[in-house]
This record gives sequence, structure tokens and C-alpha cells, in this order.
Amino acid sequence: MALEAQSDVRPEAAVPERRDQDRSRHARAWASPWAKGIRDLWRGWRDYRELWLAIGWYDIRKRYRRSVLGPFWITISLGAFIVGLSLIYLPLVGADASSYLPYLAFGFIAWQLISHLITDGCTVFIANGPIIQQLRAPLSIYIYETVWKHLIIFAHNLLIYVVIVLVFGLWPSLDTLFIIPGLILVSINGVSLGMLLGTLCARFRDIPPIVSTIVQMLFLLTPILWHPDQIPGRKMMVLFNPCYYLVEIIRQPLQGNAPSLFVWGVASGLTVFGFVVALIFFSRFRDRVVYWL
Repeated sequence: MALEAQSDVRPEAAVPERRDQDRSRHARAWASPWAKGIRDLWRGWRDYRELWLAIGWYDIRKRYRRSVLGPFWITISLGAFIVGLSLIYLPLVGADASSYLPYLAFGFIAWQLISHLITDGCTVFIANGPIIQQLRAPLSIYIYETVWKHLIIFAHNLLIYVVIVLVFGLWPSLDTLFIIPGLILVSINGVSLGMLLGTLCARFRDIPPIVSTIVQMLFLLTPILWHPDQIPGRKMMVLFNPCYYLVEIIRQPLQGNAPSLFVWGVASGLTVFGFVVALIFFSRFRDRVVYWL
């Protein structure tokens, strides 16, 4: 009877079933990298949000423990640096102080946030190596903590914005509210940088100093100390600089202006593209990070 039952099964009937199994296997192979990264990000946000929020805040307080001004020393040092730069570059560019100083200050505040997200994204897993090796938790909590910590520093640096508004009379407008979606896009890019650069640097320790050098070069190539109109014939250098668009979606709202649709479109496109690439890469190699540390 068993032989008769087996003989009734046609080879042609088994082919579609075998094909369905192959398709489901390939679907799982393609879906698993995405699922790992998304699951890690979701668990880090849902289950560990209170943890990395508290750790990020505590890290800022610990750095300035027993200090009278605390984290505001960051703001004071940044403000002094901006004043020094304005004294040097204001005569060189030949601009009016009421227009150049806000442009320089707000651009430098935005650059501080972006550059620190890049450099700290390289060492996000290396710096937390002992904890990662001992604690079984989503790796995204260390990325979230880094982004949150620098958002806190950015909020302290907004005291410079308040001073400039009072001195030059640049009162906020409804366009200033565009700072909220601008910070959201920059924060998403910070998460992407943490997933991509953090994983790469955990494997290849030569990458952090290389990235640090590139960031220093980008500071000079990004319109922060100078305006794009001051360099005729070099417009392509600005258009192909991704940092320019991230700086503008923060600087323009602080100046009371709405960024152009072109700037928003490029910044959003870079954010989506970078997040997808970083998510695929992070999902593929996240399980190996603990062995690389």
C-alpha cells in the first residue's frame, strides 16, 4: 500500500511544491538581513528608550561634574570660537557683521552637531565594547544614546542663538519651526552613520582617523566660513557636498528663513538612501560586531 501511494505521486506535481520551497527560502534569505536590522532598531527604541535617554543625559552630567556651569562650558567655548572666527574672517569677506555673524554662528552650530555625529558614529561600538561583550541587548541603543547626547549639546548651544537674536534683532518667525524636521533628518542620518561607520570601524580600526581627516577637509569645503556666492565657478563643489544640505536645513530656519524645496529634496533623498544602505549593511554584519571588539 505504501508503495502504491508513493507511485501515485507524480513528479510533475512535486515540482511546483519544490519551487514554492525555493522561493520561500530565497525570500527568507532576502528578508532576514532587513528583519535583523529593523528588529534591532525597533527593540532599542521600544524596550530600551528610557535606558539610553538616561545614559545620554548622565554622560553629559558626568563630564562636567563639580563644575559650576556644567555643560554650558561647551556653549561658552563654542561662542568664544565663533567670535574669534568672526574677527578674522569678517574683514576678509567684506560682509556686514549683522548678516555674516548669524550666518557663521548658526552654520557652525549645525556643523558641530553633524561632525560629532560622524566622528562619534565611528567609535560608537568601540567605545562601548566591554558593555556589548557582557550585555545581550540591541546594538542600536548605543547609536541612539550617541545621537541623543549630541542633541542635548545642540540644545545647550542654542543659547548662542538666543544671544544673537537679542543682539541683532533676528526674531523667530513661523519658518523657524522648520528646525524640527531639519533636526529629525539630521538625527536619522546620525543613526545611519552609527550603523554603517560603527560596524565598519569595529572591523577596521584605521577608518576612524581617516574619517576624522575627511571631516576636517569637509569643514573647509562646506559653506560655513564663506558663502557660496563668494566663490564663482565653484558651484559644483557646493552642490555635490552632502554636508551643505544638512547644514542648510538647520541654519536657514535659525536665520528665520525656510530652506528651498531643492535643499529639502536633496537632504531627504540623501537621508533615505543612506538609511537603506546602512540598514542593509548593519543587518548583514551586526552579529559579528561583538567578535570584532
